Amino acid sequence: MATYTLPELPYDYAALEPVINPQIIELHHDKHHAAYVKGANDTLEQLEEARDKEAWGAINGLQKNLAFHLSGHILHSIYWHNMTGDGGGEPLAADGVGDLADAITESFGSYAGFKSQLTKAAATTQGSGWGVLAYEPVSGKLIVEQVYDHQGNVGQGSVPILVFDAWEHAFYLQYKNQKVDFIEAMWRVVNWQDVAKRYAAAKERVNVLLLAP
Repeated sequence: MATYTLPELPYDYAALEPVINPQIIELHHDKHHAAYVKGANDTLEQLEEARDKEAWGAINGLQKNLAFHLSGHILHSIYWHNMTGDGGGEPLAADGVGDLADAITESFGSYAGFKSQLTKAAATTQGSGWGVLAYEPVSGKLIVEQVYDHQGNVGQGSVPILVFDAWEHAFYLQYKNQKVDFIEAMWRVVNWQDVAKRYAAAKERVNVLLLAP
């Protein structure tokens, strides 16, 4: 049995229109995300074979492949739930996401400052990558990460809670080469309820990274 499986979308292909059209959602989920799931499972099988045969000539490539495909699977699994056709706007206490709103203000000075930083981080990725809002457990604060590919340039132990996919396959059919237009549009579908739940769950992991002696 495969270790990783492709999750079902939490909505239909047309649910995020007009920000993301159905064709992109279908291709992105059914083809691209599925490929990362298959790649992670295939790499695990290849690593098992390498252990059985004590054949480690390809270990560097296999470890890199596992990080790439597994991170792609995880980030996309978060990405689908981070969006909703009824989303957007600013996280507010009146909507039940006050803890998240307060954390954003504490970590970035203001919601506007956070929004600007994450937008720029996602829109200026060189090549393929992501803009990520993550909970950093050592400081207990939120940070923005600019992730290259799926796994590079990430603070160890940080927990992604909001992710913007800046790979071309996420937007090119609709936005052509205007990545910044796509990132700006993404704010209209952010599911703050989902982000707030991820923030609350991440905080529960306090003190698991740097253990006291």
